[in-house]
Amino acid sequence: MLAVQRDVPGAILDATELLLARYGYRKMTVEEIAREAGIGKGSIYLHFSSKEEVVLSHVDRIIQRLNEQLQEICRSESSAAERLCEMLLTRVLFRFDSVQHYRQSLNDLLAEVRPNLLARRAKYFEAEAQVFAELLEAGCRSGEFACADTLATAYGVLEATNSLLPYSLSPKELGQRDEVRKRTLAVANLLLRGLLNAKSETR
Repeated sequence: MLAVQRDVPGAILDATELLLARYGYRKMTVEEIAREAGIGKGSIYLHFSSKEEVVLSHVDRIIQRLNEQLQEICRSESSAAERLCEMLLTRVLFRFDSVQHYRQSLNDLLAEVRPNLLARRAKYFEAEAQVFAELLEAGCRSGEFACADTLATAYGVLEATNSLLPYSLSPKELGQRDEVRKRTLAVANLLLRGLLNAKSETR
């Protein structure tokens, strides 16, 4: 029988998630990550160059999983309006759920790696904007939406919900999940009023 090969990078990132919630970035050590993952300290450096790279890769993994969900919703069979609402809810609540066990905002928790985090965050938003632009283009082709520049509009849609993300506020400061969901839906409905083609509304 073949032995199942362990996903060591995945185990390292799982351990990092637990330790970030427990200690925060500054107090967390590579030794503790290795111990939590059940590996030797040297094994971490086979996959990641530093503690900072481990933590940033942990954030990358969250966003990669989010984008996979956004793409799945974008390419589903629902109306463009329904998909837009679901995608906005997902981009906010997925992040909220991913960090709900943290006691600090991401900006505070990861203050020591802020420059590299901000650079990565710009790439995250760019990738999200491309998915939202794909949906907006589909909605325009079907006559459901009316917008001149779908990519610029996609960035505007993202900016409208950025205040609901757990960056400058902790999950506790953002409020209960149901409250965050209601606020996101309110923003989504407001955005839809500006996007919906007047002709499609009168059909």
